[in-house]
Amino acid sequence: MAHWLVKSEPDVFSWDDQKKLGAKGGPWTGVRNYGARLHLLAMKKGDRAFYYHSNDQRAVVGIVEVTKTAYPDPTDESAKFVCVDVKAKEAMPTPVTLVAIKAEPKLAGMVLVKNSRLSVQPVTDAEWALVCAMGGLKG
Repeated sequence: MAHWLVKSEPDVFSWDDQKKLGAKGGPWTGVRNYGARLHLLAMKKGDRAFYYHSNDQRAVVGIVEVTKTAYPDPTDESAKFVCVDVKAKEAMPTPVTLVAIKAEPKLAGMVLVKNSRLSVQPVTDAEWALVCAMGGLKG
């Protein structure tokens, strides 16, 4: 199983909005970056991703699971981009802020630290375990 991080602006689609979709979840649409597109194409059913609130909060607030692999994004008129389906798994008991992540030397190589603008990004197993622990979850 691979690990990822997906970013959303909480005023557009928040963790609470994701949870409201229930056990079925829904599509992760709207990604318009070719690097992020490659990551969406690499996602497999069962992979997990950190749900990251960007903008003001800048924190990992939950974990989602991929329930359907990449397919054409229905919101993309150009037909160049894809989406995956995800469902909420669990909230972070304590949101893990970008400030906290940047303060942890073991996370200095994390894509979120090096390229914080990328909306879908890989997370190593070690990074996953550490961020989970920082948020009060077992990895």
